This record gives sequence, C-alpha cells and structure tokens, in this order.
Amino acid sequence: NNGVYRSGFAQTQEAYEEAVADVFAGLDRAEDILSKQRYIASSDQITEADIRLFVTLVRFDEVYHGHFKCNKKRIADYPNLVNYTREIYQLDGISETVDMHHIKEHYHRSHPT
Repeated sequence: NNGVYRSGFAQTQEAYEEAVADVFAGLDRAEDILSKQRYIASSDQITEADIRLFVTLVRFDEVYHGHFKCNKKRIADYPNLVNYTREIYQLDGISETVDMHHIKEHYHRSHPT
C-alpha cells in the first residue's frame, strides 16, 4: 500500500517510476501466489495479511489506478487477484466495511491532484 502513496506523491519522475515498479512487482507476486493457493500466507486459512491486502485491492481500480497514477494495469486485469478480492468481499462482515462512495470522496477531496 505504501507504494501507491510513493507513486502519487513522488517529487521526481525517477521516484515515481521506481514506486510504480514496486507496486506492480508486488501485485505480480501476489497474483503468482494466488495462482497456487487460496490465501496469501496460507493455502487454507485467512490471515491478517489477506485482510490488509484486500484493503489495498478493493481501492485500487477506483482510486489508486487514476488518482495515484498506478495505471499500468488494473486489479481487474489480474484474474487471481480479482477473484480473491471478490471472495474476501463476500466473507461475513467484510462488505459492510466497504463504502466505495466514501473511499472515493475521501481520496479525491483530501489528496488533490
């Protein structure tokens, strides 16, 4: 998650390019892990790592992709990440914590481009 902020607030082109490369290396790594197992840190049990990743993934296409200029790919372009995000979202109690209108309003109002 720190990588998207490093991208969005980069002061130089070099810093931006390095941060974006890190973001997508992390997403590529998560995509690879999820091609082999159900969750990030465990093949059969959800952990805090999954919830923390979910928070980033659920915001990515709607906010980070455009607002922080992490626009090489969308989560929708990663088959395992998009399915994983959908699965986590459908767990009891998770969808109630996601208010996409609030998320978009917060980022677009508190971080002007």
